[in-house]
Amino acid sequence: MAYHSGYGAHGSKHRARAAPDPPPLFDDTSGGYYSQPGGYPVPGAEVAFGVSQLLGDPMANMAMAYGSSVASHGKDMVHKELHRFVSVKKLKYFFAVDTAYVAKKLGLLVFPYTHQNWELQYSRDVPLPPHQDLNAPDLYIPSMAFITYVLLAGMALGIQKRFSPEVLGLCASTALVWVVMEVLALLLGLYLATVHSELSTFHLLAYSGYKYVGMILSVLTGLLFGSDGYYVALAWTSSALMYFIVRSLRTAALSPDSVGGPVPRQRLQLYLTLGAAAFQPLIIYWLTFHLVR
Repeated sequence: MAYHSGYGAHGSKHRARAAPDPPPLFDDTSGGYYSQPGGYPVPGAEVAFGVSQLLGDPMANMAMAYGSSVASHGKDMVHKELHRFVSVKKLKYFFAVDTAYVAKKLGLLVFPYTHQNWELQYSRDVPLPPHQDLNAPDLYIPSMAFITYVLLAGMALGIQKRFSPEVLGLCASTALVWVVMEVLALLLGLYLATVHSELSTFHLLAYSGYKYVGMILSVLTGLLFGSDGYYVALAWTSSALMYFIVRSLRTAALSPDSVGGPVPRQRLQLYLTLGAAAFQPLIIYWLTFHLVR
């Protein structure tokens, strides 16, 4: 009796097919992006990856650390010189801020178009401090924004492999020199226009220092979204700062005595205010364009 075992040349046709592999429980995310069905990255993944790449660059971290030490050393030197030549009581007025004021002021600098009342508030002929009056100028935001700009410049130079202490020091000193030159030009213009107002050097320094906020936003947007994002942020922050400067300086410079003055003097004051505002985008661009590639 012949016995067929079922295995052999003809029996191989009846072999059971192997079961397909079960689908993986988790998607493979080793590529750096969280995928959606169809192989497309999740919206926002590129931005998150860009941020992690910026923060994970060792050269950028070293540049930021050096920039922090430079900024803190410069801050100590400035405070030491101010204590020698400037009244501390007058200086405290410009640093009398709180968290609510800083948040509202930053919002006003970025979007000033809906603000209605631009006049400074007084109490018994004494101007209210910044934490009680949103329109009052302060030096806290400009000083902190300058330090942040130096740190951001160091990180940008580190990402581009162009960082060196000399280049970072040149960026910081150039930013300071431009603000000082702008303040001196405004003082000269106010003197030539014979404007009788309560604008002091600290007021002009505060208004000139607010440009650092726009510079930070422009550079940060350029690092995340490239040159297109940089120019969009530059246009927005420049126009917002110009509007802010025109409304603030025009209200502060036009004192009650000068309102009824000669027409040529009022026209000169208006030209001075418009010139100061129109100069802001040029400075912002000059101090930031080389940080975005």
